Amino acid sequence: METRILIVAEQDQGTRLDKYLSQAMDDCSRSRVQQLIDAEAVRIEDLPVKNSYKVKAGDEIEVMLPEDEPLEAQPQEMELDVVYEDHDVIVINKPKGMVVHPGPGNPDHTLVNGLLWHCQDLSGINGVLRPGIVHRIDKDTSGLIVACKNDNAHQSLAQQLAEKTAGRQYYALVHGVMPHEYGTIDAPIGRDEKDRQKMAVTEKNSRPAITHFKVVERFDRYTLLSCRLETGRTHQIRVHMQYIGFPIVGDPKYSLRKTLETQGQMLHAYQLSFVHPSTGERMTFEAPLPPAFEALLAQLRQERSSL
Repeated sequence: METRILIVAEQDQGTRLDKYLSQAMDDCSRSRVQQLIDAEAVRIEDLPVKNSYKVKAGDEIEVMLPEDEPLEAQPQEMELDVVYEDHDVIVINKPKGMVVHPGPGNPDHTLVNGLLWHCQDLSGINGVLRPGIVHRIDKDTSGLIVACKNDNAHQSLAQQLAEKTAGRQYYALVHGVMPHEYGTIDAPIGRDEKDRQKMAVTEKNSRPAITHFKVVERFDRYTLLSCRLETGRTHQIRVHMQYIGFPIVGDPKYSLRKTLETQGQMLHAYQLSFVHPSTGERMTFEAPLPPAFEALLAQLRQERSSL
C-alpha cells in the first residue's frame, strides 16, 4: 500500500476534490480517483470525503493507493479477421469496439488475447501485456493493424514506423464541408491539461504530430477524408481534426455535435503498408469500410441527391 499526502495550495481552493486529485496526480485518471474516493481511500483529518467536496487551502489530503495486481495477457479463443499471416507478421482487420491490448478496465477479450490463442508465438519486446504490438488503433476505430511474431520482425516494423517509411491511411467522416482539396496539419500533441483522459494540440509536454489529408467526397454538411499519418500520436487524427474545426462524426471525446446516429467515431484504418522484415518486399494491405460506415455514406449520398 502506497500513501500519498497532498497539501492544497491557495490557487486550488474551491476545486472539486475529484478534479483536484486527477490534476495533482498525473498517474491517476479521474475514473481511478473516483474509485479511490468510493473505496474511502481518500481522507482529510482521517475522515473519508466525497468527490464533490470543495478543497480548501491548507487541506492535508491522504490518498491510499493499493498495490496493482500483476497482469499478464492470457490466450482467449475468438474469431479474428486475418488479412495476411506468415512466420513473421500477422495483419488483422480489427472491428470497432475491440481494445488492442489489456490494461486497466480492459483485462481481457482484447486483440492481444485473441492473437495469443491464434498464434501462440508473438514478439516479447513490449512485455506480457502487449506482446507483438508495434502500433495501436483506438477501441472504436476499425481497420488494419499488424502484429509481430518474433523480435526481429518487431524491431524492423518499429524502425519503419520511427523512420516514417511504413504507411497508414484512414477514412474519416468529419463535420463540415472541407473547402480545401488537401492539406497538412503539423501541430504537436500532448496530454490535455484540463482533462487527463484527452489529448490536445499543445506546446507543453507534447511531441510532434503530422497528419496529411485529402477530400474523397463532400456531402451537404459533412466530408469524407482520406488521412495519412506521418506520426502516430494517441488520438492523432481525432485531435487534429477537432483542432482545425472539422471533428470526426460520432467521436465521443472530441466532437460535441451529435447530428448523425452512429455507434462511435467514423474512422477506419483502410490501408497499411510496410517492408516485409525478412523478404524486403513492400507489402500493401487494404480493408473495406465496415457495413455501418458504408450504410451511413449511402444515406448521405441519398440525401444529397434528393436536394
